[in-house]
Amino acid sequence: MDEKYRERIERLRKLKEDALKGGGEAKIARHHDEGRLTARERLDRLLDEGSFVEHNLLIGHREGLPADGVAAGHGKIHGRPVCVYSQDATVKGGSIGGMHGFKMYRCVEWALQMGMPFIGLHESPGARIPDASARSVFGEAMEKHGGAIFYPNTQASGIIPQISAIMGSCAGISVYSPALTDFIFMVDRQSHMFITGPNVVQAVTGERLTKDELGGAEVHCRVSGVADGRFASEQELLDGIRELMSFLPQNADDTPPVVDLGDDPERLTGELTDIVPSDAAKAYDVRQAISCIVDAGAFFEIKPEFAPEMVTGLARLDGRPVGIVANQPGYLAGSLTVDSSDKQTRFMRFCDCFNIPIILLVDTSAYLPGRDQEHLGIIRHGAKVLYALCESSVPRIGIVLRKAYGGGNLGMGVIPAQAGTDMLFYWPITELGVMGARASVELFFGDTIRNAPNPDEVRSQIMREYEERYANPLREASFNPFINDIIEPGDTRRVLIRSLDFLSTKRRPPRYPRRHGNMPM
Repeated sequence: MDEKYRERIERLRKLKEDALKGGGEAKIARHHDEGRLTARERLDRLLDEGSFVEHNLLIGHREGLPADGVAAGHGKIHGRPVCVYSQDATVKGGSIGGMHGFKMYRCVEWALQMGMPFIGLHESPGARIPDASARSVFGEAMEKHGGAIFYPNTQASGIIPQISAIMGSCAGISVYSPALTDFIFMVDRQSHMFITGPNVVQAVTGERLTKDELGGAEVHCRVSGVADGRFASEQELLDGIRELMSFLPQNADDTPPVVDLGDDPERLTGELTDIVPSDAAKAYDVRQAISCIVDAGAFFEIKPEFAPEMVTGLARLDGRPVGIVANQPGYLAGSLTVDSSDKQTRFMRFCDCFNIPIILLVDTSAYLPGRDQEHLGIIRHGAKVLYALCESSVPRIGIVLRKAYGGGNLGMGVIPAQAGTDMLFYWPITELGVMGARASVELFFGDTIRNAPNPDEVRSQIMREYEERYANPLREASFNPFINDIIEPGDTRRVLIRSLDFLSTKRRPPRYPRRHGNMPM
């Protein structure tokens, strides 16, 4: 090797070594003292060992901005390729300058062009204040690329899975790209998202708020519904993304990966009769029923804290990923609400984008009545659910566990002719009708009962007659051709698996040509 080669190679190695240190050892040490990982340590935890390939590492080195504050490239998760970037808060706080924004843009564009998932690890205060002395050779136009990422995010929607992790405080334009992706995860007491920070809020409104109070993980996972899950640490969050990825296909033309968890597809689920009380007025945790039904009890819940009256998440049946949508009788009697409608719609549409069959576990007392819900627009939000159900084309199976009253039949796809549910099964304890038997009897026969010499006996007699005539699934099955069967709870798992196997070759129905529908929003 001659001297010129040696000199250039040594210089290249030194530049790359320095760039990998980000903002320097002192700033990295402060990160570690706060219990936080650096941008590249996060990538090491997220990706398969040694799989990360970084692009544009040398951008910004002449301006003293290593990699311009973002590590971007591709790697693998479970052996499958993904495009990924990780913002580096040790370089200008992770703020988005021209080259930084371009690298983000290009990363999503690569993912879309290659047909693979995109993952963004975010920690940025937003757009960088322009510095005339540190402009890139691409000029002022490149400063716009922080916002230009919205375009590939939008074009990629429904074509490739997009996942965002909020690793620190994000504000301004830094929160809009995550909001356009399919999932957002946050770290408890470390992650924040807001359009304007606490200082601006105080200056404008006089309201004093901490970062956690304004836009912390608890706020967005429990109150606003912006985020899909909060984790106790960065490591747990990154492991959560890896777990989520195990359910997802590479793109909309791919099929989700089949993973054998060693659970017998013929296993009976007799425990469900102990989990689900036969009395429709008694509460229970539907997540216990889900764990009983799915492979190895493994359930990856989405938005577990937001709108808890509805449970959504991913699981497997005979190794195949499925999306679970279930009413939660342990909260608001499983009623449908404004928030649950948004949660349900968003999740079902994701499943439909990426070839994930939908399982509906129904036990609802219908839409939650009252002025608050009506004034919040329950009609509009409920219409979103109907739109998503009617638009969906993946296999969909409904099982009415215990009750389906009133509009809950519509919102949970129990009327197949209207909602397009492929198969519908009832348990033998299922109650149907506009409202529950007890409420119906009191409404229609209240005076008769109160005027009777023996009110309790008369009430019980009328209840039995009403249930036999109007709330009896066996009677319903005798004339309703859309009920595939009345099944025993113990057969629930194998009935679902056999139905999914049959529906696995379902073809998408023809559509009227159009640009896109106008979903009620």
